[in-house]
Amino acid sequence: MLLPLAYLLIRATGAGAAALDVLFNSRTLRVLINSVAITATVTTLAALWGVPLAWLTTRTDLPGRKIWTALVVLPLVIPSYVGGFALVASLGPKGMLQEALAPLGVERLPEIYGFVGATYALLLFTYPYLVLTVRAGLQRMDPSLEEAARGLGYSPWQTFWRVTLPALRPSLAAGALLVALYTLSDFGAVSLLRFNSFTRAIYIQYQSSFDRSAAAVLSLVLVTMTILVLVAERRTQGRARYHRLSGGVGRKSRPVRLGRWKWPALAFCAFVVTAALIAPFTVVLIWFARGVIAGETFAPMWEAAWHSIEAASLAALAAVLLGVPVAYLSVRFPSRFATVVERSAYIGYGLPGIVVALSLVFFGANYLPILYQTLPMLVFAYVVLFMPQALGALRANLLQTSPRLEEAARSLGLNPRRVWVRVNLPLLRPGLWAGAALVFLTTIKELPATLLLAPTGFDTLATQIWSASAEAFFARAAAPALLLLAISALSIFILLSQEE
Repeated sequence: MLLPLAYLLIRATGAGAAALDVLFNSRTLRVLINSVAITATVTTLAALWGVPLAWLTTRTDLPGRKIWTALVVLPLVIPSYVGGFALVASLGPKGMLQEALAPLGVERLPEIYGFVGATYALLLFTYPYLVLTVRAGLQRMDPSLEEAARGLGYSPWQTFWRVTLPALRPSLAAGALLVALYTLSDFGAVSLLRFNSFTRAIYIQYQSSFDRSAAAVLSLVLVTMTILVLVAERRTQGRARYHRLSGGVGRKSRPVRLGRWKWPALAFCAFVVTAALIAPFTVVLIWFARGVIAGETFAPMWEAAWHSIEAASLAALAAVLLGVPVAYLSVRFPSRFATVVERSAYIGYGLPGIVVALSLVFFGANYLPILYQTLPMLVFAYVVLFMPQALGALRANLLQTSPRLEEAARSLGLNPRRVWVRVNLPLLRPGLWAGAALVFLTTIKELPATLLLAPTGFDTLATQIWSASAEAFFARAAAPALLLLAISALSIFILLSQEE
């Protein structure tokens, strides 16, 4: 997990005095302010969307809540570069909305480029991280806590603020951490919407110069920001306990009756789904229809689809298997060493995919040529990039699981292996499925690492979409984009049904 950091240190050391010039440049300061501002804004707004959606789809009698659950999570499957272009094509100054309003005398819409547009685009495709992690926390939460609060005279609103929300702090922190780090590392949306963040500045440095030392210095600043985000996330949790302290029988909570709030809740869900899923999907459909009408020849997609599923499944499995011991070590045996191990796993997630990919190209070409441009190397890159998604869900789940259950199982004669199989794994199931879903859905749309590390001829749906979009053949990109959405939608339904 620390290989990208080692690569950056090697490159930055070679910069010498030029590194200081890059660090203290006024442009670097502006980029730093931009990155901090967009990260804080997107994370806050994602929490304001994600927490209510998770609660509505988990704890209430919301009509069709299983369908709404799938719909509010599905925006995760839309790559940021596809979503960003769909946003520009629909809401841009000369987009589809402006064309529709032209007969009414509207000649030009306000600019969507810059901070507002990039924030809105990233919000649409990151809030599901909080939905999934908070849902997992709600499913593991002891319902007797809320029942006791209601019995003591708390109103539903007081119960949520004083009991439910504090108990969800690990899940909320895990989801917010994923949103913040995704925002820091995203390239597609900020580039298309012309917002100058660190990822865009790093990419320009890599593209415009053969000397990558300056880009490495900027990447180290991004690593520092990632570490600060990790420290802030740990401080929010403190030393509180989130698991059941008393005995009892695990059971599901009774659904909260929305009553007259049912229609506002449905309107909120419909608004989010329309903005984050239906609108981008409609734009892609329009691309596809235009391509069919124009007689566009679509590239063969089935082999690319199989490659996408294969790589994403292997990455999800590896990330969960590697994340379980790290999460268990950090929760059950807290120490400075455990903290360093856990926090180190997040370094790659805060970096752009191109930096992680280039670091593995460097080490693969120089030290492990036998693995260079092979599927294991590609899966390894995915794990470096996305294991924190599984780790966050697993850690939040473990924090809500009392260690007394394991102690009781050991006292009844079960050996450690049987305790894991019969006690820990069933209790970890929501976190396992949530973590696997996050890694699968993010991996299947990953682009820079796939372009640089995939074996020769190993095309994926993401690379097909990018190849067509980079040449402005948006109609040609529509077919693989629709297939990518269909595969991911099927996986969402399977994972959520297992979660239930």
